[in-house]
Amino acid sequence: MQTKIINAKLILPDRIIPNGSLLIREGKIVEIHDSPVESDSETVIDAEGMYVSPGFIDIHVHGGGGYDIMDNTVEAFLGVAATHAQYGTTAMLPTTLTSETADLIDLFHVYEQALLQNKDGARFLGLHLEGPYFAMNQRGAQDPRYIRNPDPAEYEPILRDYHHLIARWSAAPELPGALTFGKKVREKDILLALAHTDAVYAEIVEGLESGYNLATHLYSGMSGMTRKNAYRYAGTIESCLLLDEIHVEIIADGVHLPAPFLQLIHKTKGTERITLITDAMRAAGMPEGKSVLGSLRNGLEVIVENGVAKLPDRSSFAGSVATMDRLIRTMLSETSVSLQEVIRMVSINPARLIKRDQEIGSIAIGKDADLVLFDEDISIHRTIIQGRSVYEKKK
Repeated sequence: MQTKIINAKLILPDRIIPNGSLLIREGKIVEIHDSPVESDSETVIDAEGMYVSPGFIDIHVHGGGGYDIMDNTVEAFLGVAATHAQYGTTAMLPTTLTSETADLIDLFHVYEQALLQNKDGARFLGLHLEGPYFAMNQRGAQDPRYIRNPDPAEYEPILRDYHHLIARWSAAPELPGALTFGKKVREKDILLALAHTDAVYAEIVEGLESGYNLATHLYSGMSGMTRKNAYRYAGTIESCLLLDEIHVEIIADGVHLPAPFLQLIHKTKGTERITLITDAMRAAGMPEGKSVLGSLRNGLEVIVENGVAKLPDRSSFAGSVATMDRLIRTMLSETSVSLQEVIRMVSINPARLIKRDQEIGSIAIGKDADLVLFDEDISIHRTIIQGRSVYEKKK
């Protein structure tokens, strides 16, 4: 099957082609042109002057559309994937919360079934295990009942039997046993991230040496400058901003991180070391009101108001309700970052982190035709995954 896209502003890694066209064959990009092209394509998509971008890759997403990964059903996995595809996400890492080991093992098997059945939503590129090895003091909305230190008796069988299903694991590097745990995770070529941590600079450096090279939702669930015996110590936040080797992900919804923070992060880390993530829970794409973070069976009640989820006592945010299009709009309106730079933060940057940049993450010949069509307001008009339209905005 062959598809041609014409009259498009093509967002390439090095430039934007103002009136470009491209050819898709068997789910791959096979030609890119800076002018209209003749072909015998079976399908022609007229972009009508809209942008055509590489598909958005969300490496930290819990739910959406009324579903959460921790519901532990195939329906929930597929519902999350279909919901976020409407907002331009073409690939994702479905993300867990702290839980009992038995529930996690069950989730692995459900995920394998969902992989086989996911035809109409964002592609699954592996699971992101967020926890359960966290600092209790930085738990945020993570359920404290399941927070614990790394235990080889628990994680070694998981890495042995299910490493092929895991793309990423987030943990606090200062915990007893966390450095050994980190090295074991990296041996399986799994992305290792620091998260929900009380670490100070020396502990972050040790963690980095063990493979913790990504900061999970920077500023959220992590220590800042602290005092010990009257002396100041750089916390996790300052350490991650300072160390060039650490890549950061940010919830750029304008609530978790208002404009000055977004500007500071970009000033210190630069475009290449920032990835935008939704951290979305089940209420993403849903009306505001009461919701549940995590499983419907034993999750935490939350309230969604003013564009963010909070614990009922409003003491903490409880995951975001953002979608990828909102993150892009926020970065464009609240910072001086260009559209081309923001698109890198949702495409090639995350693709490189999970080592899939040879297949996805940019518009290039030979790569998968994962594409998004959107207008000047970043309103999504079409989402294409491997050359097939899975979402089209109703006219």
